Amino acid sequence: MRANAIALLFIGLFLINNGLFAGSGDKKEPQRFFVGTYTQGRSEGIYSFSLDPVTGKLTDQGLAAKTTNPSFITLTADGKFLLSVHETQGEEGSPMGYVESFAVKKDNNQLTSTGKVSSGGADPCYVSVNQHGYVLVANYSGGNVALFRLDNSGKLSDTLDVQQHHGSGPDKARQAGPHVHSAFFEPGSDRIFVADLGIDQVSVYKIDNSINKLVKASVPAIIMAPGSGPRHLAFHPTLKVVYVVNELSCTVSVVNLNKEGGFTTIENVSALPSGYDKPNTCADIHISKDGRFLYASNRGLNSIAIFSVDPKNGKLVQIGQESSRGDGPRNFALSPDENYLLVANQNTQDIVSFRRDIKTGKLQFADQIKAFKPVCLLFRK
Repeated sequence: MRANAIALLFIGLFLINNGLFAGSGDKKEPQRFFVGTYTQGRSEGIYSFSLDPVTGKLTDQGLAAKTTNPSFITLTADGKFLLSVHETQGEEGSPMGYVESFAVKKDNNQLTSTGKVSSGGADPCYVSVNQHGYVLVANYSGGNVALFRLDNSGKLSDTLDVQQHHGSGPDKARQAGPHVHSAFFEPGSDRIFVADLGIDQVSVYKIDNSINKLVKASVPAIIMAPGSGPRHLAFHPTLKVVYVVNELSCTVSVVNLNKEGGFTTIENVSALPSGYDKPNTCADIHISKDGRFLYASNRGLNSIAIFSVDPKNGKLVQIGQESSRGDGPRNFALSPDENYLLVANQNTQDIVSFRRDIKTGKLQFADQIKAFKPVCLLFRK
């Protein structure tokens, strides 16, 4: 009898710890996320999904907003508004793309448009917003970065400023001109980092609040290796280090942010396994909140590269490759609790969840679900 009681006790503790005991009150709520897509084929815009934080199961919750090519999306710090680019070269007769704002309904999965404005260039592919309501849009084909302001009602201003980039790179097929691919607000700083695949630079700006314009920082750019094609960035949570994933060279550059405002690239690490020589491009990059592990996506090899991070200097060691279980892993995201990593496979039109070991950084397959041309994954706040 005593043995049976002990066994039942252990079973009960297991169920409670995993949120499976209905009467425990500890059952974890699904983690909801939005999916930006290319509106080709059956896709109609931004979709809503959920992740079960216990099992990793993914659930399709339907269309959240009908809109055109919302290839990249972001949320305001309070989670009240979502911003989306319209990655186009002209809509309704305009030579520009668009950026659109949406109100997020707290109790359901619907988004309500609060307006859209010209993005300031063709093929906008990235949007970010800071705590003061300033919005940055990277226009890929336009080769520029544009500045906007979001007001308290979720309405976007017209374009406040556009900084046009100039130049080219050695890859004549991909770098005939500037191609701005992303724009980031540096955490805890007033600097802005703008990755330009076409000219092998990460341009650095600040906002002049008196005139609402972008101005060059004292050190105006991080100069990358010729032909590298910088695409996205990730900032270390505690060290003064930024990681640049390079689309064309398939590398991650580790860059020190020096005290005097300058930059030093301390290493370039391959995102591919040793000996891999087939076509590949890198797409996205993220670092865990504890700064111990970094991840980058490979399209071609179709994998997530896993790196351990040296806590002293931020240098990287590749410790694994996890198959994305699909073709074209464009964007990926860590769940809010970082127990899962989700990948959007654009070409095979699916989303895959992986359970993440927070001690080793390694990934284990959990679930896979169909999705229409998924590009960007964004967890709700």
